[in-house]
Amino acid sequence: MLDPATTPAPRILLAEESLPFRRVIREALTAFRHCEVDDTSSAESAFEMGLRRPYSLYIFALTLPDMRGDLLDRLLAFAGPLVHENTHAAPPIIYLLRPEEATEWQTLVRNARVRGHVFIPPRLDVLLATTAGLLPERDSTFP
Repeated sequence: MLDPATTPAPRILLAEESLPFRRVIREALTAFRHCEVDDTSSAESAFEMGLRRPYSLYIFALTLPDMRGDLLDRLLAFAGPLVHENTHAAPPIIYLLRPEEATEWQTLVRNARVRGHVFIPPRLDVLLATTAGLLPERDSTFP
C-alpha cells in the first residue's frame, strides 16, 4: 500500500464550467483516490494553473466558455514541459463530454495521451473506472 507520509499525492487539473459538476468530480476523486484536485471553470485559468505547477492528470471538458478543452490540452502539452524542470511530456488526459459531443470522441481518442472520457453529468462508477489505472486507490489509512 502507499505510504501517505512518503508518497506525494498525484495532482489533477480539472477544467469544467459547471461548479456542481466540478464539486462532484473533486469530491469523488479525493474520497476514492489518493490525489489532490485543482479545479477551475475557464480554460484561461487552467492554462495559467498548468504553467504554475506540473500535474499528473488533466480532466478537461471538451466545451469550456473561452476555449475548447482539446485546444487547451494541446497548448499545455506544448508549454508545460518547457516551463517545468524534469518534465518531458504532458500528463494523460480524460475528457468530460456532453451527450451531443459523443461523435467527436473518435477524433479525440487518436491522441496517445487520451485515457478515456466521462459523460456529463458524471457517474461515479464511470469516473472511478476511467481513473483506475491512472490514480492510486485511497487506502483506508489515508486521512
